[in-house]
Amino acid sequence: MALNGITRNITCSFFNVTPLSVRLQGMKFLSTLDVASAQEKPKESEEIRKPVAPASYRFIYPEFLPDPKIEWRNLIREKLERKDMLMRRAQIDIPEFYVGSILAVSTADPHAQSKTNRFVGICIERAGCGLRASFILRNVIDNQGIEIKYDVYDPKINKIEVLRLEKRLDDHLRYLRDAPPEFSTFPLDMEAEVLPESESVPINSIKVPLKPRPWLERWERADLKGIQPLDLPERFFKRAEELATPWEKYDLVKQYRNTIPEEDQQEIYAEVYSELHQLEIARRKMKRKKVFIKPKKMG
Repeated sequence: MALNGITRNITCSFFNVTPLSVRLQGMKFLSTLDVASAQEKPKESEEIRKPVAPASYRFIYPEFLPDPKIEWRNLIREKLERKDMLMRRAQIDIPEFYVGSILAVSTADPHAQSKTNRFVGICIERAGCGLRASFILRNVIDNQGIEIKYDVYDPKINKIEVLRLEKRLDDHLRYLRDAPPEFSTFPLDMEAEVLPESESVPINSIKVPLKPRPWLERWERADLKGIQPLDLPERFFKRAEELATPWEKYDLVKQYRNTIPEEDQQEIYAEVYSELHQLEIARRKMKRKKVFIKPKKMG
């Protein structure tokens, strides 16, 4: 009986001591976790907030958005390309322009007498992304339509001037190739039209007539707003209705695959916002200098 009492006391003391030590160790472990989590989570006042780029950046700088095809995405390459693009923009002023704007581009030409070549034309298309971004200028010179495709970040470009900043109703103006030449004719010595900062970019709502067929493309099958009604036989429009796919605008999966998500857009533009903002400030200062006319002394 005495032996059983001793065993009972030892057992009770063991069960009384062991849970306490385990409990103390657990409390110590939880306290260290709390301290670590408090160190990892900064206070709301200490959080570094990334600058939010304006929504207009995706229209002004569309080439900063990568190609939406997932098989062509490479985050490291895209980041390096954006660095190169910012470095190039620090060397040359690449102004804001859209499809429908009239530009003058000066490029280095070793075969020209002045070693430079200047071409004036209307921007009929913008394509590509990153360092592969490009635009096409069109002009009619001596009754001959001339188009030149430029890479936006081509090192041979010396200067890009916006002679008339405006937009058109369509995303491209390739149909000007099948339009009368007067809609693509611009003087090579055209002077720049300065748009005040307070005004928004105007939209030219002109309706361009097309010459009789044959055309370079089936324009009746495209949803174009900047052309006049086409004078075609009924069978052309019936065939266009058969080939139309109006349901695609409701296809959310296709839209997702053909665009960059808004969250990714904000992250990309937040990365380059500070540099682009500084370049915009410098461009505005130069624009004000061009607008300002120093008064002359009278008498």
